[in-house]
Amino acid sequence: MRTAITGGTGFVGRHLAERYDPSDVVLVSRRSGIAVDDVEALTAAFAGCDVVAHCAGINREIGEQSYDRVHVRGTAAVIEAARRAGVTKIVMLSFLRARPGTGSAYHQSKWEAEEMIRESGLDHTILKAGMIYGRGDHLVDHLSRTVQTLPLFASVGLREKTISPIPVSELVDVLVAALGGRLSGQTVAVRGGETLRLSKAVRRVASVVGRRVVVFPAPVAFHYALGQVSEWAMTVPLVAKAQVRMLAEGVTHASPPATELPADLLPTLRFDREQIAAALPEPGGFGWRDLRMAR
Repeated sequence: MRTAITGGTGFVGRHLAERYDPSDVVLVSRRSGIAVDDVEALTAAFAGCDVVAHCAGINREIGEQSYDRVHVRGTAAVIEAARRAGVTKIVMLSFLRARPGTGSAYHQSKWEAEEMIRESGLDHTILKAGMIYGRGDHLVDHLSRTVQTLPLFASVGLREKTISPIPVSELVDVLVAALGGRLSGQTVAVRGGETLRLSKAVRRVASVVGRRVVVFPAPVAFHYALGQVSEWAMTVPLVAKAQVRMLAEGVTHASPPATELPADLLPTLRFDREQIAAALPEPGGFGWRDLRMAR
């Protein structure tokens, strides 16, 4: 089976590609010179492929890389290119809480992309995934670097909601199963094997890297301001505004409700020392190298 992966050089795309023989994978990304909304280039890339893993996505807008271009127009282009190339199935990676009417361009654009896939007439699976972590992520990476920079951490909201982090290895298990023919025609919720508050996750990460941290609640408005500043100032933001929205409402329950995974595909790994240690980046906190002005 020959598989094309959009967002193939991104976090999830890289881990998914590692599950296959390199000769059976086509990586589609800006780094490979293919824009996700370029139908002609996508059609050429998909030629000879049986399935497409549509993993391309962004959590902040930079220049021409808008939510509309990447999530909406990009998905429309992927569908058209798949039809032209004779692809038999598309597996789309979406977000657990993607839905309309939230006032969030991220949530809205992901939902519109889901709807296009569902209405495409092509065999498909949509995976509504929660927070994903692993080496090269934005969760353990940012939490570990934050607690190595400051002994303080502000949790999101005065009444903190829960998260259910998913190890990327278990998410990839589900992707591989769907690409192999399972879960056809379904929109499925994918969440991790443990539900906890972000504050508890922060303390666990701090313990693994040998740091003490004081966690305190801060209003959501504070985090939106922090997100705006960090998006403007940092190459990879400490927190993006879309991520603030996710954390403010919790990342545990699918909205709207989605089909649950079969028992053999359910993630079971806890957010424990072993999983955190495996996901840690090189030691060190945030510094000048992380600022956009330093590049």
